[in-house]
Amino acid sequence: MKVNRIVIYAILLFCIVQTTQAQPVRDSLLQQATLQSCVQYALDNQPQVQQALIDEDIVNSEIKSRLADWYPQIGFTGNYQHYFQLPSTALTADSTGKRQIIQTGVRNISTLSLSLSQNIFNRDVLLASRTAGDVRLQAKQQTANTKIGITVAVSKAFYDILATQQQIALLEDDIARLTRSLQDAYNQYKGGIVDKIDYKRATIALNNSKAQKRGYEEQLTAKYANLKYLMGYPQNGPLTLQYDSSQMEQDAVLDTLQQVRYEDRIEYKLLQTQQSLAKANLKYNKWSFLPTVSAFGNYNLAYLNENFKDLYTRSFPNSYAGLSVSIPIFQGFKRVYQIRTAELQLKRIDWDFVSLKDNISTEYAQALANYKSDYYNYTTLKENVAIATEVYNTIQLQYKAGIKTYLDVILAENDLRTAQVNYTNALYNVLISKLDVQQALGTITYP
Repeated sequence: MKVNRIVIYAILLFCIVQTTQAQPVRDSLLQQATLQSCVQYALDNQPQVQQALIDEDIVNSEIKSRLADWYPQIGFTGNYQHYFQLPSTALTADSTGKRQIIQTGVRNISTLSLSLSQNIFNRDVLLASRTAGDVRLQAKQQTANTKIGITVAVSKAFYDILATQQQIALLEDDIARLTRSLQDAYNQYKGGIVDKIDYKRATIALNNSKAQKRGYEEQLTAKYANLKYLMGYPQNGPLTLQYDSSQMEQDAVLDTLQQVRYEDRIEYKLLQTQQSLAKANLKYNKWSFLPTVSAFGNYNLAYLNENFKDLYTRSFPNSYAGLSVSIPIFQGFKRVYQIRTAELQLKRIDWDFVSLKDNISTEYAQALANYKSDYYNYTTLKENVAIATEVYNTIQLQYKAGIKTYLDVILAENDLRTAQVNYTNALYNVLISKLDVQQALGTITYP
């Protein structure tokens, strides 16, 4: 009884382990969600990346399956048949030409056969051998292309969230200022110093900032959901982004004098691999005029007996070996057209290179122009924040001294908030446009 219980527990444990291994593990959470850790998490958990890695394994298995045709192919066949009525044949009985119908054979027949074949020259297997490296390379390049896309998408989503969080923080500061201004305006109104216009204006400005803050908070929820999706992160899992503002400002700098090297782009590398495979396909079609050569051999054991119980008491072996040569002679010009098609496909890839180079050059020019524009805005708006802060502080003091009106304070607050928001947006726009330039140059790196 104790042994049976142990066996049952072992079976249950095995089933649990197998079930756990069969399900993708996505329960790990990030403690410090820096940009690099978010990208690394995405590369480890994003379904598209995992599918690309599985595709690599599939390609590798398919290659091994095709190359297996170079190995000897060994097979075993066994059969048994029982005659209810023996076959008949006509024999010449004597010199008169009269024929006699007689039954031949035995009622129980069994044959055991061991066969072996070996490809010597086969263009299908030869193609698999010569293209194995390129096919594996193509699968790896597809994975790299997927990782580059995920890296860029996660980085942009990361920056987008930081921009929204910064806007919310600025609005919180703005709300705090407006709350103080509202209290000051209300106290002055109650003291009879000013009329209720200043108090009403302060209320309107405060309500507008609260409404904007609420809108950004709703957007932030959706942007976090998008980032988690791109990372393959649990949607209900906590995720707090960590960043260094000073480091991000340093990261915004980019060498704008770099020249495009088409060979650095993953799309160009994929096209080179495709061209190599197309050349191999052309050779494959030219090989269609060559014969297919293989060797084969068989060893057979025949069993014949009237009685089934005595069938396998005696065998009658036979064996043979041979060479098979298959030469295609005429196929209605099919091979000629196949070769022509392969040549045209190869020629078309040459034009794909031309098109891709033009597209890369255009993409880089556009990305670089956007980066330069965004970087100029960033440096200009950074100066505007300092100026707007100084103006606001001055007008605030003048208002308390009775020199400026409350309308001037509201305008200064709006200018300061606008300058801060624009500066924040400009910084993250520069970082995003830098990613576009790096992607155009083919210099995106991932962990």
